Amino acid sequence: MTCALDGVLFTGIVGARLHRYAIYWLLESRLPGFTNRQAMLRLVQRLARWNIRRSIADPALQARLTPDYAMGCKRVLISNDYYPALARDNVEVVTAGIAAVRPDGIVDADGLFRPVDAVIFGTGFHVTDALEGFHLVGRGGLKLQDAWADGMEAYLGVAVAGFPNAFLLLGPNSGLGHNSVVFMAEAQIDYVLRALRLLAGRRAGSVAVRGSVQRRYNAEIQGRLAGTVWNTGGCRSWYLDRNGVNRALWPTYTWRYWLRTRRLDPADFEITAGARRRAPAPAR
Repeated sequence: MTCALDGVLFTGIVGARLHRYAIYWLLESRLPGFTNRQAMLRLVQRLARWNIRRSIADPALQARLTPDYAMGCKRVLISNDYYPALARDNVEVVTAGIAAVRPDGIVDADGLFRPVDAVIFGTGFHVTDALEGFHLVGRGGLKLQDAWADGMEAYLGVAVAGFPNAFLLLGPNSGLGHNSVVFMAEAQIDYVLRALRLLAGRRAGSVAVRGSVQRRYNAEIQGRLAGTVWNTGGCRSWYLDRNGVNRALWPTYTWRYWLRTRRLDPADFEITAGARRRAPAPAR
C-alpha cells in the first residue's frame, strides 16, 4: 500500500517527516476494519482471496493457502511475491505437520518422508509469556510471575503495580495490529522520562502505579478488545494468552495512546519519600 510513496524521492528532514506522517495516517485509517467496522475488512478479505486465485492455479493449493478465520485475526502481512514463490515448480506446500525429524529429512504427520538439507523453525512469537523467566522482585518480595499468575497486565503497558521504579517498553497491551509499534515505544519513552522527572523533582525514593488505577485501566482495555477481530476472528494467535485473553494489543487509535501518555498524573502513583542524606561532617 505504500509502494507509491516509497518511489518518491524525499530529501531533508521535512520530507522524511512528511513521508512518515503519510504512512502513519494511512495505517491508522485501517483501525475501524479491525474493531467496530469489520465489514470494511471483509471487503479486503475478498480481495485477498481473489489474489490467491490469481496467483495460484492449482485449486487444491488455493484451498490449503486460504485461511479459515477472519482477516485480521492474525497479523496481516503485505507482499507481492509470497504466493508466486509458493506456486513455483520446485516448491511443495505441506500442511500436514511434522511428526519426526531425522538426520537426512523429515517425516510428516501423514507418514511421508522428505529429504531436506536444512530446517528453519519459523514458529512465531512468545509474547504473553515472554517474561516468565525474567527475575524481577517488587515490594514485599512479590515476583513478577506471581503478580501475573492470571495474565500479564500493566498501566499503559509501562508500569506494573507493586514494582516501584520499574518501567517497561512495549509491555502488556501496547502492541499493535494495525500500525507501527515504533510510535508506541516513542510515546512510552516520553512517559517514562516524565516519571523519572517526577521522582527527581520530589526527591522521592520510589514511584509505583496504584493497583486500583491499573485494574481500572485494564478493565477498560479488555472491554474495548471484546468485539474486535483480534479476539473474535476465529483463530489462535500470539495476541492471546493461554486463557484466551488478549494481553498484547492496544485496542484503539495510537494517537489516543499518545494523548494519554503526554501527561503523567501524580495521583495515579504511590510516591514514597527518599532516604534523607546526612549532611557531611565538617572538615577538621
